[in-house]
Amino acid sequence: MCDYSLHQVKSRPAKVGDKLTTRQFDSFTTGFAAPEDANMAVCVLPGTELAFATNVSSHPRWAFGWKITIKQTTAIFRQVNKDEPHTHHDALEFPDGHFVLLTHLVEGQEATVLQLPAKAATATEMRTHEPLALIG
Repeated sequence: MCDYSLHQVKSRPAKVGDKLTTRQFDSFTTGFAAPEDANMAVCVLPGTELAFATNVSSHPRWAFGWKITIKQTTAIFRQVNKDEPHTHHDALEFPDGHFVLLTHLVEGQEATVLQLPAKAATATEMRTHEPLALIG
């Protein structure tokens, strides 16, 4: 998914193995940029696992211009505050339980998509995978 503020930016879905870079787009929202085109946002589904090349850095929401380092290099992409329509929803959850909005990440950080979330199966798809009854 791409946050509401990136809906006007060209985008594509994330793939396993993608090498992404955090980038501030024209809308002044930070997101993941595609390696083949820095102006293309890469939309990440909730549950996607990411590995960063170095410890993650973010801008605290209360101190414009400051930077803090989160001593973590892996995260799971989540969506937060989904009941609030005009706010940022894209976030990273770190192994220690700490959440950071994607838009607060420092620009230029590299991350690799390790794993996409499992696809939810419909009831019909589940039935096609059930074992057949033995006739005997």
